[in-house]
Amino acid sequence: MPPPRRSRVPAGAISAVDPGSLANEAGLQPGDQVLSVNGQPIRDPVDYRFQTTEQLVELEVIHDGDVGFVEFEKPIDEPLGIEFDDDAFDGTRICNNKCFFCFLKGLPKGLRRPLYIKDDDYRLSFLHGNFVTMTNLSDDDWSRLEEQRLSPLHISVHATDLDLRRRLLGNRMAPDILNQLQRLAAMRIEAHTQVVLCPGINDGDALDQTVSDLLRHDNVLSIGVVPVGSSLEGEARINDAGMRAHSMNEAKAVVRQLRRWQRVARAEREASVVFPSDEFYLTAGSRLPSASRYDGFPQYENGIGMTRALIDDWVRTRRKIRAGRLHVPPTRALIACGTLIAPTLRRLCDEAAELTGCGFDVVAVDNTLFGSRVNVSGLIPGLDFLAAFDGRELPERVFLPRASLDYFGNKFLDDLTPKELESQLGRPLSFVYSMSELLESIIEGVEQEGRDHRQPRPNLRSNGRSWTTPAAG
Repeated sequence: MPPPRRSRVPAGAISAVDPGSLANEAGLQPGDQVLSVNGQPIRDPVDYRFQTTEQLVELEVIHDGDVGFVEFEKPIDEPLGIEFDDDAFDGTRICNNKCFFCFLKGLPKGLRRPLYIKDDDYRLSFLHGNFVTMTNLSDDDWSRLEEQRLSPLHISVHATDLDLRRRLLGNRMAPDILNQLQRLAAMRIEAHTQVVLCPGINDGDALDQTVSDLLRHDNVLSIGVVPVGSSLEGEARINDAGMRAHSMNEAKAVVRQLRRWQRVARAEREASVVFPSDEFYLTAGSRLPSASRYDGFPQYENGIGMTRALIDDWVRTRRKIRAGRLHVPPTRALIACGTLIAPTLRRLCDEAAELTGCGFDVVAVDNTLFGSRVNVSGLIPGLDFLAAFDGRELPERVFLPRASLDYFGNKFLDDLTPKELESQLGRPLSFVYSMSELLESIIEGVEQEGRDHRQPRPNLRSNGRSWTTPAAG
């Protein structure tokens, strides 16, 4: 091999090589770097994916400090089995907007560093489903979108009226999103869109216009409408500029308004397309749609359909118990969650207790890090769980929401680790998504009493990999 030399572009550091993969057979290892594919420098994993779909693939790599070439002959689209440390070797694209409702503006100090990055990178949108505004694209970016056909993208629209959208984004130079969607359609690129609804600003007639405009674009696969959210610190700093929580009556009005648009969409497309977030249904006390109305849950990680999935999972699990196919030994368990989902979870646990003889104590955890406005399970820091359990007699089984940990399962938002929280509580912790996982964990725990602590699995349902690090906590 020739002597080592500096890469022409930032090199992709390999973080993992799948056992039994072509890359593993070729001797590639974590820590090696990929410089180019078929003679083309790679800027990020998107370039790598695009270039490695061919039958003949040549990687230029740094292995054991030396630069060399590795050739592969394989079926088209078969992956080589390489994962990378970073999603953008040349740096994450930063947001150029000044949205008054930006959640990051209200983040308390002292959280882990990646949480404060205002990413607005179309590559992360393609790779992980991060929502982007499309306001910082260069001509080269558009050329790359067309060449590589990065589809689908996840786009924050908020409003289609250009003046209103510019006001919401705090960017008087923001381009017309409808023109951009039309341009993407010509490239055969599809989009999932998002509207952050701010009371008195982009709701009502403005929301009708936004939904109507988006439905005219066949490449818009879904329209998620979510309520504005902010920490108390952020809300106090911005006063009441559309930052307040929706009232029950306002939430009911949003649900009714979007149900009308769902009927329009089903008549035209045979799909719902338009989705209020779970928070609107739960705040309004409205009936949730059936699973079939969620079009395959395209915006699950945006808080749309999670409650329906939780309920349906319990219905399937309940059938197994009644049919004698799932035997849950009587035990006591504590389940902690956010205040929004607590009433629903208590109802499901009451049913489970009646069928199994188990005793379930559902604890709704107040969020002191962000304030009571932030009421979802996924944003509860470790210290708030600790405070919620203070003075309680804890049972042997304590369950926490898996969504409250980072992608890799290493830390809570405040950097407390599961092991540290276990040590302070004096109890082992289990992290679950659903009632079926909770009950299966009870069964497994009885069968394997005294088992060692197990690291929670990576959160494969999350789009938050880009906001964390793989290092063990």
